[in-house]
Amino acid sequence: MEPSSPSHDEIRQHIIEVLHSVYDPEIPVSIYELGLVYEIDLDDEQRARIRMTLTAPGCPVAGYLVEEVHRKIASVPGVADADVELVWDPPWNQSMMSEAARLALGF
Repeated sequence: MEPSSPSHDEIRQHIIEVLHSVYDPEIPVSIYELGLVYEIDLDDEQRARIRMTLTAPGCPVAGYLVEEVHRKIASVPGVADADVELVWDPPWNQSMMSEAARLALGF
């Protein structure tokens, strides 16, 4: 019996789990908890599209973070391809952080 393919919901949940493992090197909180991930979309061909931002436009690790997100999302079982789009609108602010991130950073 051949194993079934993961559902869209299972893939999306795995993508979120993977995003919890990506950290800005200067901040000890995941980019997901920081609220830097604006959108996770998975189309019918299992291509993941991630829209994300950074805490500041001049972030020196921008290229590294985008590449790390791409690499990790592309490795999720069931994902055929990954597209990571870096956006600046809406601008990120501290209110986008999860409660866990605020606690970890002492806000």
